[in-house]
Amino acid sequence: MMDWRDMPPLSALRAFSAVAESGSVVAAAARLGVTHAAISQQIRSLEKALDLALVTRTGRKIELTDDGRQLAHGLGLGFGEILRSVSALTEAQRDRPLQVTTTAMFASTWLVPRLGSFRLAHPGVDLVLDPSPALRPLEPGGFDVAIRHGTGAEPGLDMYKLMDAPLVVVASPSLLGGLPDGGPDALTGLPWLSELEQNEASLFLSRQGVAKALSGGVIHLPGNLVLDAARHGQGLAVVTEVLVSADIASGNLQVVLRDQTDMAYYLATRPGVQRPPLRAFCRWIKTEAARAPGLNVAALGV
Repeated sequence: MMDWRDMPPLSALRAFSAVAESGSVVAAAARLGVTHAAISQQIRSLEKALDLALVTRTGRKIELTDDGRQLAHGLGLGFGEILRSVSALTEAQRDRPLQVTTTAMFASTWLVPRLGSFRLAHPGVDLVLDPSPALRPLEPGGFDVAIRHGTGAEPGLDMYKLMDAPLVVVASPSLLGGLPDGGPDALTGLPWLSELEQNEASLFLSRQGVAKALSGGVIHLPGNLVLDAARHGQGLAVVTEVLVSADIASGNLQVVLRDQTDMAYYLATRPGVQRPPLRAFCRWIKTEAARAPGLNVAALGV
């Protein structure tokens, strides 16, 4: 096991290696983006730490001592291996497919129909889409970006508001033909549709002050099938209005209730520098959200 307390400062070793490689303090300073005085100070501190003379100076000329040449050889091998390892990792990261996670309903209704334009603009980017109701963690080497519905409160993530997306309860007019009187409470006796792993119907009704349990039965489906079932009169569904605007306009679906909570679709990413495929996707989806007709979107800010 390496005892790191015996290791001289890495900055001093790097400065000395740059001088040994370039043969000049001035050239080494230019390569490292520091002043030549800083390089000279680093070499002096390294010589003091090792209690060895590593260079000899004659005017502006600098030469390595025997000890300096031995250290320079070892540092050249070590830094070379570090650079090869870093290059291999960054190349693999650059070529890794872009991983996007969002709900199946948003993916099938809004995102997938638009992906053709992303492919045309960025044909070299491989993309993996995870249509899941679960909130996947955004971690290095894993999912790069998420499109999430909510209030934007996601600690530890950078959140960009793509579009306003209030929740509504919708149903086919054929199902609502015999809708009983009684307001929201009466809805508990009708059949409901729910995305797998979600309990949005009960939560929605609770926000409306409805304490009754759903008694008309609940069918749990993948998100991309919820709207199909709603259109065929199989039950009521809690969805974002933006995803059913065309159905509402055509009369395929009717709005039964609207939520008063301010919600939106957000683009979630990890803080820090983004790799090129992620930057490209973020620019693209912000532009697509701004182009979508009839939406109250955030400022583009790309």
